[in-house]
Amino acid sequence: MIMSTIEQVEKLKEKANVTYEEAKAALEAASGDMLDAIIYLEKQGKVNAPKHGGSFTTSASASAKDEASQGKKEKKENYQDGETFSSLVGRFLRWCRKVIYKGNVHMFEVRRQGEVMVSIPLTVLALLLLFAFWIVVPLIVVGLFFGCRYFFRGPDLEKTGLNKVMDAAAEAAETIKKEVQEDFKEKESQERDD
Repeated sequence: MIMSTIEQVEKLKEKANVTYEEAKAALEAASGDMLDAIIYLEKQGKVNAPKHGGSFTTSASASAKDEASQGKKEKKENYQDGETFSSLVGRFLRWCRKVIYKGNVHMFEVRRQGEVMVSIPLTVLALLLLFAFWIVVPLIVVGLFFGCRYFFRGPDLEKTGLNKVMDAAAEAAETIKKEVQEDFKEKESQERDD
């Protein structure tokens, strides 16, 4: 049984002069086809036959063709508003493919004294952070204190200020390292003097 849309139900309600529930039931019985729904209502006696004789028919007249094409157009619009499960899954898979592609094009580099020590795709970094967070993050922080610098390289990342942030983190780590070394030297000199 096909779920009819609110727009279709309201349109049938206006055309056939029936209640909302009757229009909805007719559309569901007619699998969403407007003309079949009107015929269904006519057979139930809820819609009067056309004036001047005649009756509703399912044969393909010009107006029926127009209405059928209008129904198909409405269905397409309705799928855009309320997408089907398969289209949502397809869209999600396309998004995943795009993210993985971008993750493999962009690199995370570890440099020490200007030399690249490690260069890995961002996809690998993301997986490491996801599954080994408690190992990777401390290693990155400790690396800062041992003179490692971290850079992001790729067509989209070099335009951002991400590398400036990484430089600022490295500078902050260097400042903390110098302060600790100075405190240590100061304590050593005090112990010697005592």
